[in-house]
Amino acid sequence: MKRNCLLILAFIIITAVPFFISNGADFEGADGQAEDVITAFHPDYKPWADFIWEPASGEIESLLFALQAAIGAAVIAYFVGLARGKNLRQRERQ
Repeated sequence: MKRNCLLILAFIIITAVPFFISNGADFEGADGQAEDVITAFHPDYKPWADFIWEPASGEIESLLFALQAAIGAAVIAYFVGLARGKNLRQRERQ
């Protein structure tokens, strides 16, 4: 129980500290920053791929990103739980 509380506290600190350190900063993705750096060094650069579909707004894009993260977390949690269940079942048999 104590270990779980410490892990939750560490998670909250790791999540919250950047917001206080970078007060007022833009939290944008690395894609836009990479594009700015590339065009600064090579102004004539043209991307070799283009978007298949672009969301209507930034909110929809954020929603889809959060949905993708949630699905990924669910898949990882499923397999971690499955492995833990198998491990507990093997311990009970011994």
